[in-house]
Amino acid sequence: MANLKKLFSDSVVYGLSSIVGRFLNYLLVPVYTYHISAASGGYGVVTNVYAYTALLLVILTFGMETTFFYYSNREGTDRRRVFSTALTAVGTVAMVFVALVVLFIGPISTAMDYADHPEYIQVMAIVVALDAFQAILFDRLRLDGKAWKFFALKMGFILLTVVLTLFIFLVAPHWSHLSWMGWYDEANNVKYIFYINLFCTAVVTFGFAKELKDYGLSDFHFPLLKQMLKYAWPLLLFGIVGIFNQVADKILLPLLLPGEEGRVQLGIYGACVKIAMLMALITQAFRYAYEPFVFGGQRDKQSKETQALATKYFIMFTLLAFLAVMCYIDLFQHFVGPDYREALPAIPIVMMAEILMGIYFNLSFWYKLNGQTWWGALMSAIGCAVLVAVNIIFVPKIGYMACAWGGLAGYGVCVLQSYLIGQKKNPVPYPVGEIAIYFVLAMALYAITVIVKPDNVYLRLAINTVVLLVYVAVVMWRERSLWQPIVKRIMHRQ
Repeated sequence: MANLKKLFSDSVVYGLSSIVGRFLNYLLVPVYTYHISAASGGYGVVTNVYAYTALLLVILTFGMETTFFYYSNREGTDRRRVFSTALTAVGTVAMVFVALVVLFIGPISTAMDYADHPEYIQVMAIVVALDAFQAILFDRLRLDGKAWKFFALKMGFILLTVVLTLFIFLVAPHWSHLSWMGWYDEANNVKYIFYINLFCTAVVTFGFAKELKDYGLSDFHFPLLKQMLKYAWPLLLFGIVGIFNQVADKILLPLLLPGEEGRVQLGIYGACVKIAMLMALITQAFRYAYEPFVFGGQRDKQSKETQALATKYFIMFTLLAFLAVMCYIDLFQHFVGPDYREALPAIPIVMMAEILMGIYFNLSFWYKLNGQTWWGALMSAIGCAVLVAVNIIFVPKIGYMACAWGGLAGYGVCVLQSYLIGQKKNPVPYPVGEIAIYFVLAMALYAITVIVKPDNVYLRLAINTVVLLVYVAVVMWRERSLWQPIVKRIMHRQ
């Protein structure tokens, strides 16, 4: 019982550090988009470079995070040796990567269309290398049960980033006349974003002083590394496919629309997509709670029924979040600067893609519980191929809207595959009919908000509020067997 309580409390801490961190990062979007014009393409550069770093981080850690946990928990394992071997391997690859980027910065920056600003690439190469190195150190904290130190370092990075960003964008312009502010130039705001990231990442490294004391190069064990790499390479492939599904559109758009137009469109799309990413926060919060629950109860005969109900409730709640954002889009649009709002029509498409990604996660347990994770890699690869194909075919014709539709199509294919194959391999009694009713209801109500659109914004918000309440009322009525017993117990106690 004590172990379960610790597991639960640690999961909450790890989940909060990730969710709160991402939320605070989202709050920087208004700062960027109100101070970097869409026409400059500056925010497109930020979106594009961070998409590359997300992909590179998966490559530079090459599945070693999960591998580190696996080998550290094997019976009779020397954890210090595993730690030193993993950290040496990742650190060496990271240093070689930085050296190659610095050595070939000319052709790399030219190929990425950043020949005028190679420092963007150099700085972010160092950042992603440090992130890869720190990934093993953060895993060491999790292995040692140091949840609060994990939380403190993650939140310290975010808070320092927020403070420095607010200073650069909100304070520095008013202090630029001071003699000690001679280094500041508002035209370099994009560069400052990358340098802030580098500074904050470097600072966090010093927080691992105690863990690094336990590291010894002499503990590196090459035979162990060969075993670890054999275990890790399928995870690397799975990770690359998974992250590429999330960042492919932000990498491909500037390549398919080269020059300034691609950066401008990517900046506009990337900013508005951040509004839709509120759905990603909900999905992630659900995942932190749900994944340990399913794996922990896999021997329970009722686990399949629980999975089915949990999937239905997940879809109900995310459709409510979808409607809430779309009903109050007149308010949410102020999250980004005025010259970025032309991409607002992409938000409902991206939000539905996020819902499908969450459903795909829910449907994925059949191969995880059976240990057949290669199915996940295969299905994700097919979905990724669909996403890339839609982008390549349609981005030159309809621009960033193709990115939104590509994500929807890719995750839609993943959901369809996982459901059809999963029902043969390990069937779960999902209430497909009930789920379909909620989808049809949500789409019908959303259609009302699109069709009934009076010019008066207050009247529009009032009508949309009624639309939202209709969805809530229908859900409450249909699911009354869930909440009525709770209400009766509360009333009885009073």
